[in-house]
Amino acid sequence: MNFDHPLILASKSPRRQQLLSEAGFKFVVKSVEVDESYPIELDPKEVAKYLAEKKAKASQQELTNELLIAADTVVIVDNQLLGKPITHHDAKRMLRLMSGRTHLVITGVAIASNSKLVSFDDTTEVTFKVLTDDEIDHYINEYKPFDKAGAYGIQEWIGMIGIVKIEGSFFNVVGLPVHKVYEELNKMKALL
Repeated sequence: MNFDHPLILASKSPRRQQLLSEAGFKFVVKSVEVDESYPIELDPKEVAKYLAEKKAKASQQELTNELLIAADTVVIVDNQLLGKPITHHDAKRMLRLMSGRTHLVITGVAIASNSKLVSFDDTTEVTFKVLTDDEIDHYINEYKPFDKAGAYGIQEWIGMIGIVKIEGSFFNVVGLPVHKVYEELNKMKALL
């Protein structure tokens, strides 16, 4: 897809880059390190959009004719945010917490021009079967999911053998609700 304005993806995520590319978008990657802290009182369901906006605002003043896309994905179970695991033990704790249960995956997206910023999010409900410790250990040892919120990638082995139900966008769980990004880019194109 070609838009009148060059697209910038403000993300190092190979999954987001792959999704945009496979959807036919032409873009360049320019990521800025941003402090990913958020107000402690913020509702967990608002964190992804808050962080996406924070990432977009960090580069917005440098834009001229471009449109910048920033995103953040969170996993929530029992109203508790699961970030990226730091250790094997941490990843195992997260996967055990989601085992046999449904959790939310929320991706927040912010699209910015030099004068405008729009943000939105998308929520997908994901249900895992009961996972055995052997399955969890195998996945962590083989796939090293330390760069993934909630310690898993739906497109990887654990998703293939463990996810029994999904309500919402699969691509949102991978890291970017491409359908909504497309819609918002088209709306912005009409306004700019």
